[in-house]
Amino acid sequence: MNYIKKMILSVFLILINFSIQSQDKQKEQPNILWIVSEDNSPFFGCYGDEFATTPTFDKLATEGILYENAFANAPVCAPARSTIITGMYPPSMGTQNMRSKYPTPEFIKFFPEYLKEVGYYTTNNSKEDYNMIKPEGVWDESSKKAHYKNRKEGQPFFAIFNLGVSHESSLHKSIPKEQLRHDPAKVILPPYHPDTPEMRHDWAQYYDKIEDLDGQVAEILRELEELGLAKNTIVAYYGDHGGVIARSKRFVYESGTRVPMIWRFPEKYQHLAPGKPNTRTDRLVSFVDLAPTMLSLVGIDIPKYMQGKAFLGNQQAAAPKYVHLFRGRMDERIDMVRAVRDKKFRYIKNYMPHRIYGQYLEYLWRAPSCKSWEDAYKAGECNEAQSVFWEQKPSEELYDVTLDPWEVNNLASDPSYRDVLNRMRAENKRWMLEIHDTGLMPEGELSARNTEQPSFDFGHSTGYPVEKILHAATISTLRDKTKLNQIIEFMHDDNATVRYWGATGCLILGMDAKAAANNLIRLLKDKDPDVRITSAEALCNLGKSGDAAPVLIAALKEENLMVRVHALNSLEIIGGDVAEASIPMVKLMIGDREGREYDLRAAKRLIEIYE
Repeated sequence: MNYIKKMILSVFLILINFSIQSQDKQKEQPNILWIVSEDNSPFFGCYGDEFATTPTFDKLATEGILYENAFANAPVCAPARSTIITGMYPPSMGTQNMRSKYPTPEFIKFFPEYLKEVGYYTTNNSKEDYNMIKPEGVWDESSKKAHYKNRKEGQPFFAIFNLGVSHESSLHKSIPKEQLRHDPAKVILPPYHPDTPEMRHDWAQYYDKIEDLDGQVAEILRELEELGLAKNTIVAYYGDHGGVIARSKRFVYESGTRVPMIWRFPEKYQHLAPGKPNTRTDRLVSFVDLAPTMLSLVGIDIPKYMQGKAFLGNQQAAAPKYVHLFRGRMDERIDMVRAVRDKKFRYIKNYMPHRIYGQYLEYLWRAPSCKSWEDAYKAGECNEAQSVFWEQKPSEELYDVTLDPWEVNNLASDPSYRDVLNRMRAENKRWMLEIHDTGLMPEGELSARNTEQPSFDFGHSTGYPVEKILHAATISTLRDKTKLNQIIEFMHDDNATVRYWGATGCLILGMDAKAAANNLIRLLKDKDPDVRITSAEALCNLGKSGDAAPVLIAALKEENLMVRVHALNSLEIIGGDVAEASIPMVKLMIGDREGREYDLRAAKRLIEIYE
């Protein structure tokens, strides 16, 4: 009996000791505060911008570590935030297209869940926009009232404050010129922007919004100080992607993907910092690295499935040589771009070079500057650098960002840079194969597959021969008529995605694909709607709209939203009699629906043009 009592007492003492150790460990954990702004590139004084008014950011940089090479993997909010919250590349999960909520495997967790498991109080105030279905219980609080002050006494916290003052929508309504704090006349315009009054005004107004953002950040930091928490809290600030004047947000250039990022470590946690306060680092970091970095900082083992690498903490990885960037569908406009950036060069592969950069996007066109740029181009008032945005894309782009920070001098065809081009091209291919890039599937097929299994699972199955598909996509997008025989072979493949790229190759070649006309006509009856639509558009380019138009119009009746969006994109590009003939069906498709669905946006634009 005494033996049993001693055993019970021993177990009890062990449990008490374990509990005390857990509490002590919890007390030792740093609080972590994220301040996240929307749609802004590094237009701060601390990043060398003399036109900016950013005293708070400039002071924060003197107190912390400024990252000179920080990147959003996607140049738009939802896919970028999908990357952040999972530590995964969205093209590996099928979450690369804007505002798409496809399922993901259960093993992929949102990283705040791991923090909650070790006792952190997690809050998000308030934007989520993860581009995927959010699991239950990620946050203790996620609302406009969420705050770390609501935690238990002594409980460590992870808190995010999302600030929207610099969001793209801040330019939709012009501030009267006399109320601007930044002088439009003193704006230094990028070489690709025409010098219009609207362009100068929007740039000046945007700098005002950055100044407003600076003030909001000051308030958050002041509150932390007043509550006596600054000495126990790691503070991280970053922008969620670049922005915001046209050719920044949504585009995989420096202007769309390079972001400001500053981390401040209190003295208590200086051992976790990569350097002393008031230092700069040129280490390449990107959003896919944030989740594993957070786990590393608090001592949680990083799950093997995460594709990012920690850049802070006890699990810090070696500095990467490259960061990888991507662009999928942006709202109602379809596109596919992949990019690779090292410390000197940016390589871009355009998988839809037949689409111009400046595809009409209802939300983007709300900014007066964008419309003024289009008007200037149509009036013949743009120089070569300013005209590129309104023309078809090259298959590849290469820029020396150290010599050409605005990326207007494409070096891809320069023989002296051939070795660099080949190296960056090979890295892009390696990465796409490694992650099993599901963006190679047209979204109609992607969304249909997701009703059966998550894209991640399908992408790693035998049903998705990624190497064969990537080969077809690469050859088909070269815009090289000597490859037509290979492209025709792709059109006969038993894999629908390979056939899609074969049809796309013909679409890119235009009249140079005339010899493939009969193959395209055959594909009008393909079982895959994206193959049918692409083949129909290619035939219209060849002057065979009589065969193709009925296929495009019939696609407007498809249940699959993304198939309808694809058809509407094609109809607008084809234009003329084919687009005009589709209007009755477009109206029928709309019916009495209201809202912001992407097929509605594209449909209303088509009606606006042709009615």
